[in-house]
Amino acid sequence: MAKSREWEYPGLRGKLVARTWSGPQAPTHLVVIAHGYGEHIGRYEAVADVLVRNGARVYAVDHLGHGKSEGERVFVEDFEDIVTDLHTLDEAARKEHPELPVVLLGHSMGGLIASRYAQRYGGTLAMLVLSSPVIGRWSAGGVLLAMEEIPNVPLDATTLSRDPAVGERYAADPLVWHGPFKRTTIASMQRAIEEINKGPGLGGLPLLWIHGEDDPLVPIEGTRPGIEHLRGHRYVERIYPGGRHELFNETNAGQVFADVTEFIRTQLTSR
Repeated sequence: MAKSREWEYPGLRGKLVARTWSGPQAPTHLVVIAHGYGEHIGRYEAVADVLVRNGARVYAVDHLGHGKSEGERVFVEDFEDIVTDLHTLDEAARKEHPELPVVLLGHSMGGLIASRYAQRYGGTLAMLVLSSPVIGRWSAGGVLLAMEEIPNVPLDATTLSRDPAVGERYAADPLVWHGPFKRTTIASMQRAIEEINKGPGLGGLPLLWIHGEDDPLVPIEGTRPGIEHLRGHRYVERIYPGGRHELFNETNAGQVFADVTEFIRTQLTSR
């Protein structure tokens, strides 16, 4: 496994806990990961290990209100602040390796964050990888906001993967948020989706979109309009039949990892 180092830095609204993964070889590129709603960077050990073996130095942070970082749990007033906090992580990574290209990878809510990041800072990125991103149209957000009271029920862990062990580990993870959605956060997500829809496309920035065909949490038909808005002429998509929400934890994760690392190698070679 890749070696990891945990460290802290000040975010706009509180102290954030970050992690760096590295291998014995000199890296050829950097990968910055934006994790999803309610989870934390500790769930990305396997992802980081694959990326490090592919030549990366990997950086990730527990977003405000998530994992080991400070802040009210899963409470986000403005996702522009989360994007800015991620940029601070990116700057720390570049300070350590100023000569290396940076790949941004975002999953689910992290895909929303990464998409907005690419609109704000795309000129600094080598490429963008979006995994089941919450962009385009997220109908579940509107449904929840229309409720007088949001139900106090945890996420159905069986929606994450066809592998039951993934859901079991998720349900037992004390750093995962197992409470209800918070109205302020959902409203902020909806505003961020609208900002992305109004914002610029990515032009020549290489984009890989991966999504499970049977994702019940972020249905593919809602995401596609957002991808069509962002994508430029250097675009690849991989849709996995039967895949649920967490493709890196799916039963065909080996193929998903192979597709992501191949995309990264191809784009680095063409630079």
